[in-house]
Amino acid sequence: MPVEHPPLKLMAVLAHPDDESLGLGGALARYAAEGVEVTIVTATRGDRGRFRGEPHGPLHPGPEKLAQIREAELRAAARVLGAREPIMLGLPDGRVDQAHPGEVVPRIAGHIRAVRPQVVLTFGQDGAYGHPDHIAISQFTGAAIVMAADPHVGVSGEHAGAEPHAVSKLYYIAWAAPAWDAYQSAFKKLVSVVDGVERQAQPWPEWAITTWIDTRAHWETAWKAVSCHESQIASYQRLRELSPEQHEKLWGHQSFYRVLSTVNGGRARETDLFEGLRS
Repeated sequence: MPVEHPPLKLMAVLAHPDDESLGLGGALARYAAEGVEVTIVTATRGDRGRFRGEPHGPLHPGPEKLAQIREAELRAAARVLGAREPIMLGLPDGRVDQAHPGEVVPRIAGHIRAVRPQVVLTFGQDGAYGHPDHIAISQFTGAAIVMAADPHVGVSGEHAGAEPHAVSKLYYIAWAAPAWDAYQSAFKKLVSVVDGVERQAQPWPEWAITTWIDTRAHWETAWKAVSCHESQIASYQRLRELSPEQHEKLWGHQSFYRVLSTVNGGRARETDLFEGLRS
């Protein structure tokens, strides 16, 4: 009799509403279209963000209302991408790095045990452009993967009783130079100022990218998902002005660094996040 394999599942653990579309839209849309079950976990509700380009002022609805707006936008974007209803951790926007690991890591581990993905995606150790929230969720996710697999460790949250689960593959988002060039043309210089020091986006060297995913058939879906984030649209206005060729550079290929894998390895570049897992 043929061996039955579990359904393929992918989980993206990110920091803010819109990370899923701007950062991973092409890849999430591709795998959802292939029948992979896609789950998005988002650390914050984005309540400290700008509203149509304004950090504050009479048009800004305030943190709680903005959180409601951005959560609704995230849910709409997830539907466009073909993902399941997103999971919101409700951590403080702009202060994810100040959250207690003893509380956050078991919660993420609980969701990993409940969903049981083979593949998990998150930010790299650089947080894309040094954003502390991105860096923190990357670190929390790595720790949660270890915790989720340990049968001797309990987890917290609504999935406290879920059975242990070992993730097969963990990937970091690893932006290559062409994608960063397209972003810079839309946003100018991507920076994060932390403790008075400016951190600037740096592309990953080509040789460090382990995985290159062709998503040319899905970049338009990714753009539709980005457009769901209407409250942030002023920041994305320059994206509207990009040519289709530049849009394709952003979401027509997506690159990753394979942090760990129990099913494959070596220096040959992958073209599928599920390499080694398909029957």
